[in-house]
Amino acid sequence: MDPAIVLYPAPAIGHLISMVELGKLILTFKPSLSIHIIISTAPYNSGDTAPYIATVSATIPSITFHHLPQPTSFPPSISASSLHHENILFELTTFNKSAVHQALTSISRNYTLHAFIIDFFCAETLPVSAQLKIPCFIFYTSAASNLAAFLYLPTLHGNTMKSFKDQNILLDIPGVPPMPSSDMGKPLLDRHDKAYDQFLACANYLCESTGIIVNTFDSLEPRAIKAMLDGSCVPEGRTPPIHCIGPLILTKEGKRNVRSESLTWLDSQPSRSVVFLCFGSLGSFTVDQLREIAVGLEKSRQRFLWVVRSPVSVANSGLPDPDLDSLLPYGFLDRTKEKGIVVKNWVEQVEVLSHDSVGGFVSHCGWNSVLEAVCAGVPMVAWPLYAEQRFNRVVLVEEIKIAVPMNECEDGFVSSNEVEKRVNELMNSERGESVRSRVVRMKNEAKAAMANGGSSQVALTKLIEPWN
Repeated sequence: MDPAIVLYPAPAIGHLISMVELGKLILTFKPSLSIHIIISTAPYNSGDTAPYIATVSATIPSITFHHLPQPTSFPPSISASSLHHENILFELTTFNKSAVHQALTSISRNYTLHAFIIDFFCAETLPVSAQLKIPCFIFYTSAASNLAAFLYLPTLHGNTMKSFKDQNILLDIPGVPPMPSSDMGKPLLDRHDKAYDQFLACANYLCESTGIIVNTFDSLEPRAIKAMLDGSCVPEGRTPPIHCIGPLILTKEGKRNVRSESLTWLDSQPSRSVVFLCFGSLGSFTVDQLREIAVGLEKSRQRFLWVVRSPVSVANSGLPDPDLDSLLPYGFLDRTKEKGIVVKNWVEQVEVLSHDSVGGFVSHCGWNSVLEAVCAGVPMVAWPLYAEQRFNRVVLVEEIKIAVPMNECEDGFVSSNEVEKRVNELMNSERGESVRSRVVRMKNEAKAAMANGGSSQVALTKLIEPWN
């Protein structure tokens, strides 16, 4: 039978795209493989992946998508058991285990399955692959530094009875800069939350896998990678092989017929003069915070391209697009029309970051966005919003040194003065130049890692060599 591998991403758009891009990369080195991707549907808005899946299906015949049956009745206790959407992803995995078993069994009737590659959030499926005797790898879509912390989580858990939110200390995690306990991933802050239990269980599943594939490269996070390879993150157990094969970022199939308004506007701006503000597929602000950002941008006098989503209260009302005139300060759009452009909901982020006019990126610190900025050589202002992003900010600012921090008040609000200060610091200061120089160096390192003989290509080749 023909050789094949099966991929099982979490349904959140950033996780799914990263996993599919991994499949595309594997195909460039093993074109004889068939790749089957199991798709589940989250019971919340996790981002519209249908256009992307349709494009991949139409252009890459070696990739086949298998859609699991959508739950007709998702237990209401699932969404009520935790304040965090991550917990819903874990529960969805539990809910779908039987369907995944059926899908793997069905695929294996016609193909020899060499590997089952699953998202971190799907780790509870690992026993299914063990039962079917299929080697199971976990694909970690965030930073190696974050992976080091998760591998070390059982140790941290055993050292105290307090939740991270109550410790008020700097955590000593191998390979990671001193980490404020309050900057651990949001779902981990309260050890009595269901999400915390899920992550703790997942940390143990990581160690049972055949290997962990990480979307990073050796020279971006050398200390964290070394700490894991040394076994320091799992002092009482087995560290599985670590395969750093990144940076994997979104690639387009073919060219667009029409150039977008955003890119057309950027074409007319001076080189490296524009600050790009975009906060991911789940990133939205209150009306007050949006207005504060607008005031800060206007006071900074910097050129800007700003992607605005509806505030949660408005988005939940069913209105498809934000009403910029009602959300932003009176006259803001008119006063700044020579300096900036505000776009509703979405832009082609990879193309925008790669544009010569873009000189800085105010980002939510999602790892896909970080890697896209690194590949484009664009320095960042780190403004975390959810998930592990506060952790990522510490790593980006203190360890990798490719960002300056946006500092919020205790209630999470960021003032217009802080927005103005950090945007200007990134674009017009000695520190900003240092960060820019560092990220350009990382851009070159990323290219080298993915080139022939580079660290990531060598790691990928070693990983897939047996899959014949």
